[in-house]
Amino acid sequence: MNDRREFFKKIGLLGLTGIATKLVSNDQLNVLEALGQQSNQSAQFTLPKLPYAYNALEPFIDEQTMIIHHTKHHQAYIDKLNKAVENLDGKFVLEDSFKSISKADIAIRNNGGGHYNHSLFWQLMKPNPDSKENLPSGKLAELIIRDFKSFEDFKKEFIEKATKIFGSGWCWLIEQDGKLKITTTPNQDNPLMEVAAEKGKPVLALDIWEHAYYLKYQNKRADYINNWWNILNWKKAEELYNSK
Repeated sequence: MNDRREFFKKIGLLGLTGIATKLVSNDQLNVLEALGQQSNQSAQFTLPKLPYAYNALEPFIDEQTMIIHHTKHHQAYIDKLNKAVENLDGKFVLEDSFKSISKADIAIRNNGGGHYNHSLFWQLMKPNPDSKENLPSGKLAELIIRDFKSFEDFKKEFIEKATKIFGSGWCWLIEQDGKLKITTTPNQDNPLMEVAAEKGKPVLALDIWEHAYYLKYQNKRADYINNWWNILNWKKAEELYNSK
């Protein structure tokens, strides 16, 4: 309920606060939500809904970080991307733009990458409230062992590369020429962009920007990275590997 009210306040359809907000019924909220969706129909890119609640990834990622990360940071990338492409002729396809991103407006590179990367990042996590051991299975597990000798070696290399990123960026597991490879990108670049040092199909994506972890972990980036493995969505990762 609170998430919906914040959405309505943001788009200017609900100005009620305090006790007055309690007078709005669920039916009225449904109507307002529909109106809000209509008001955004002209926008080419919209904020994707999370596949879990904002507090569902606790204790590994806290609720406040998720709210700010999703509704503020990701939304800002979307707003700026829509602004950057609003006057372009023809249909703009984000993934296609990555193929020649060096020729695109820097606003498309930064904000298009920000939107794509975050949309992937949300899907590649899932709740693990009981803190159960979280390991890959099936074909992807076999491929990790094939290309990294063991899961432990793979995890060690991924953690090391993610931890050593200078400044802000992303750490990736990609499929490149039939093999799995770990790579990193600066800022909001990704391995689909022709400017990437290592290009390939994303399988895993980890956000190493400070806004992804600083409220809970402060400067302890390594703790954030180590805890991320508990909520990694291996099923989604395998879907990405198998996708065309």
